[in-house]
Amino acid sequence: MGRSRALVSAFAVLGVVLSGCAQFPDEHTRPFAEQPSLAPQAGPQPSFENEVPPSEAPGAPNPQQPPPQAVGCEDPDPAVVATCLDPVGAIAVLPDGQSAIVGERTTGRVLRVQKGAKPVELARISVDASSGGGLTGLALSPTYHEDELFYAYVTTGSDNRVVRVASGDSPKPVLTGIPKGSSGNSGALLDDGKGALLVATGNGGDPATAANPTSLTGKLLRIDGFGKPAEGNPQRNSPVVTSGLNEPTGICGTAAMNMFWVTDRNNGQDALHQVRFGEPLGTPAWTWSDRPGVSGCAADASTVIVALRDASALYTLHPAPDGSFTGQPTKVLENRYGRFSTATLAPDGLVWLGTTNRDGDRPVPSDDRVLRLEPPTGGTAGKD
Repeated sequence: MGRSRALVSAFAVLGVVLSGCAQFPDEHTRPFAEQPSLAPQAGPQPSFENEVPPSEAPGAPNPQQPPPQAVGCEDPDPAVVATCLDPVGAIAVLPDGQSAIVGERTTGRVLRVQKGAKPVELARISVDASSGGGLTGLALSPTYHEDELFYAYVTTGSDNRVVRVASGDSPKPVLTGIPKGSSGNSGALLDDGKGALLVATGNGGDPATAANPTSLTGKLLRIDGFGKPAEGNPQRNSPVVTSGLNEPTGICGTAAMNMFWVTDRNNGQDALHQVRFGEPLGTPAWTWSDRPGVSGCAADASTVIVALRDASALYTLHPAPDGSFTGQPTKVLENRYGRFSTATLAPDGLVWLGTTNRDGDRPVPSDDRVLRLEPPTGGTAGKD
């Protein structure tokens, strides 16, 4: 099928795996253009405006020739790291850059995946996947190299919560009692690069609570490994660093620049917000009135990549230091892999993506999948 074709002239395809649910150490602030090319592994590539068509490039494959198709769980696409998963809810790339932990939203399974290896189940967390909930966030412990702990954002039968997991052990609650509702149960996690954990919470079906300072819903929280307010928060005794979220789907950013972004679905539009600690979210940095289903993001100092679920594409924007955007935004990978559910950046600059085709699109035999590729470029897209 078209969306499982290997990558395109707009991007030289790929190589290997990410790290933690989007950790962004200082070395990740270099521009995407400086990431290493893995072109020898590239497959058939599409062309974009102002680029040489693949059929005219020296040694390029014939674009009319369909790429090899998946047979069962065997997928020949070099971008594919893992196959035949339940819909992916979150990814955290491991420090080796060659493997990642992947959470299935509806089953609560957490797997370690690596190219060419069979996935290994690390944990199975009991979740309630109704009303947009389930397992929707993963992040590595800031000291993962010492303790091999990771965190998950999950919906249970009674609440939304953050749990801490050691491989082979039962999950331990870290932050509980985040209200659960008929909607707005998704959440996201990110190691902020300074020893704390950022937690984006949904509004639990009640938008009014997003502005209520006493409620944990609709907030971006910053906590330590025990669920307490992290040192350096705007208010010493509060985990809240900003408010006004509705249905957050991802957090990304660069710790060195203290620039963080949150994707959110709210008020009849999808939005990308720049986070300023101690201030309400305010006007979004970017909006999509056609609601393409923003579903996670990955970022370095020069580029923000937003995964789109319903539009089955990636959207890239280029931020200036003040949070505005420069140049023309880009829409890529449209209908190549289907519905994207999450995105995160690896230590080597490669982007890891998860799909969610088995719960809403025509899946290929190897869905759902985890992908790893160079940050894409090319194409154009306008602001709504």
